[in-house]
Amino acid sequence: MEQIYLEYTFKVTPAIPGTEILIAELGYAGFESFVEQEQGVIAYIQKQDWNPEILKDIVILKNPDFKISNSFTEIKQQNWNQEWERNFRPIVVDEICTVRAPFHEVPNTKYDIIIEPKMSFGTGHHETTHMMIQFILKNDFKGKTVLDMGSGTGVLAILAEKQGAVSVDAIDVDNWCYLNALENVERNECHNIEVFEGDASLLSGKRYDVIIANINRNILLEDIPVYANCLNEQGMLYLSGFYKDDIPKIQERCEEFSLKFIENLEKNLWVAVKFIN
Repeated sequence: MEQIYLEYTFKVTPAIPGTEILIAELGYAGFESFVEQEQGVIAYIQKQDWNPEILKDIVILKNPDFKISNSFTEIKQQNWNQEWERNFRPIVVDEICTVRAPFHEVPNTKYDIIIEPKMSFGTGHHETTHMMIQFILKNDFKGKTVLDMGSGTGVLAILAEKQGAVSVDAIDVDNWCYLNALENVERNECHNIEVFEGDASLLSGKRYDVIIANINRNILLEDIPVYANCLNEQGMLYLSGFYKDDIPKIQERCEEFSLKFIENLEKNLWVAVKFIN
């Protein structure tokens, strides 16, 4: 069955930091994909997850310090191809890892990840994905068993294997992300990644050396107990998908399950955090 999406176009003044704050709040509300623009952002949500009052609790829309207008239209998911091809440019993270589309020139970096994102989240352009890539690049994944929760395009799972992980489970609740990750895993000739469609209920009885979860604050707060139960001794937990002001809540929740805060990265008010079991 073909999924239908609603495409919201937001014009934001001032665009910085207004666009970043808006994206954070839209993520909490259920929007799953974003294309940042010079004057704002285009945001996508599945029609089945939408309701007429979806923007009612978006606080920044009521903030007099920002002028924000929006319009929306209904689209079919295959229309995304033209949209991302117009906007998707290669990115290079720390001069080590390139994330690009199949039609881009082959780069001269250690890692070359080819992603065809379509409607899935995770091209590396968004701050949260960018920071998670940085964490994977600077930490030891050799011989590790890894979970990529909320895997989207599969970009983080793919990089984890390229960094030496021997087994990677990539899980996303969205069917389109699941199908897209399967395509991208094959496209990057990965052999140690299994892709699953579902949520944290799939983790019963599973154990990992490393868990990566780039979702949103509310889901993370709910699922942190599950992640803690799945981590091996001295296992690492990397979390992102939330705003800097959310760190105390995330840290408090992790500490309830003996997860120790190690460090965080920050990019344009978004953060990624590292904990150890």
